[in-house]
Amino acid sequence: MLVRYIREDLGEGDITSLLTVPAGRKARARVLARERGVLAGMEEALEIFGHPAIRVTSHRKDGARIEDGDVLLELEGDARALLSLERVALNILMRMSGIATITARYVEKCRPHGVVVAGTRKTTPGFRYFEKKAITIGGGHPHRYGLDDMVLIKDNHVAVAGLEEAIRRAKRDFTKVVEVEVGTAGDALKAAGAGADVIMLDNMPPREVKETLERLRKEGLREDVRVELSGGITLENVEEFAGLGPDIISVGALTTRAPWLDMSMEVGGIDG
Repeated sequence: MLVRYIREDLGEGDITSLLTVPAGRKARARVLARERGVLAGMEEALEIFGHPAIRVTSHRKDGARIEDGDVLLELEGDARALLSLERVALNILMRMSGIATITARYVEKCRPHGVVVAGTRKTTPGFRYFEKKAITIGGGHPHRYGLDDMVLIKDNHVAVAGLEEAIRRAKRDFTKVVEVEVGTAGDALKAAGAGADVIMLDNMPPREVKETLERLRKEGLREDVRVELSGGITLENVEEFAGLGPDIISVGALTTRAPWLDMSMEVGGIDG
């Protein structure tokens, strides 16, 4: 997959480097952090820079807390190769580190309440594996990687098949976790009674979440299901939601609103 990204950027060749840098010219380079965050994508960067004409020294590992000015990588070798691989490596490092950093912020707010922070399938086509990996590095849970991981009955499935009938049919495959998205306390009770393993309370305000959890307890169903909250949850309100006592909070913003963590590569020539 990484080779595909390199080929996409390289095309028929890095014409700028080929035209301006003499063949055989050597260079040293350093990849630097330009802001504080959680590092992710180092494993991928090392693979990208794994060119036979480049020597690489890594100074940080995935999951490390980094500061502005930290040296992440030192590189030495063929100047053309360094310059041709720079952007792909930085793009992956910056994107994955941004996701890991925002995930860690959500996790820090939810950890005291014992609530798991999870991602969603709101990911970049062709880059999902790396975005999910970055969530994991940030301390979160990736949730589903794809449609074949688990059963997740959403509102559109219910619209077609009906809530309890959809659960009944899904439970035929006893090897898969069955999760159901609901928007009301009544549907949460129906889903739990029909045998759902996980109930996702979608876009419920805190008052309704609290009421739903209380009704599940009153009916003796709370211990039988895990409860996930999703929709409208931000860094500003996640602690309030976590304090209500769910098991999981899933947040699309881990991927859709994660800013890239700023990094750069500084290059200098060397003798020979």
